[in-house]
Amino acid sequence: MTTPPSLELAGLIEGYRRFREHSWNPRRERWAALREGQEPRVMVIACSDSRVDPAQVFDVDPGEIFVVRNVAALVPPFETTPGHHGVSAALEFAVQFLKVREIVVMGHGLCGGCKAALTQSMRGEEPGRGGFIADWIEMLDDAREKVVAEHGPEGRLAERAMEQEAVKVSLANLRSFPCVAELEAQGRLRLRGAFFAISDGALHLLEEARGTFAPVE
Repeated sequence: MTTPPSLELAGLIEGYRRFREHSWNPRRERWAALREGQEPRVMVIACSDSRVDPAQVFDVDPGEIFVVRNVAALVPPFETTPGHHGVSAALEFAVQFLKVREIVVMGHGLCGGCKAALTQSMRGEEPGRGGFIADWIEMLDDAREKVVAEHGPEGRLAERAMEQEAVKVSLANLRSFPCVAELEAQGRLRLRGAFFAISDGALHLLEEARGTFAPVE
């Protein structure tokens, strides 16, 4: 006897059926082409937050963007120590093998990871109880000092500043990868920072020369 799906899985299955009817069947030629391989020109590094799906925000077709998502859309600095370097592996694949032309780091409003970095609410927790998150967002410690000095350790203004500083941290860490720095210097790869505000659905782009984010008109 087959176990009936849970309500959550049943909802996903209904979504799959809509996908087959409205997206896959009418576009079989596109999917047939993707069967031969992928050639995305843009890599997007975004947060795992369920409210911020890059494919929805940018309204792209399958195969157009190569996406990596994790807590707070963070890129660790270049390291060669033993371990499982998931983001680094994805970055290496996108840059060296897919040869993407642009990397977009997209932070977002109301980011739980950035808020935890700001408040340090998970510091000292054991792995499995918040410790993994605490270790991950330690990458934002230096940026936090800057934010706290200007805005304090709490409040929406401080949180937004932390969310946007996190994008800058990831961009700086991207440039610590020799392959990225070399290609950017040659003009063959471009790095961009972006910020998506959940509250009003507005996308902002980072003007790196000024260090500020401006809304897309």
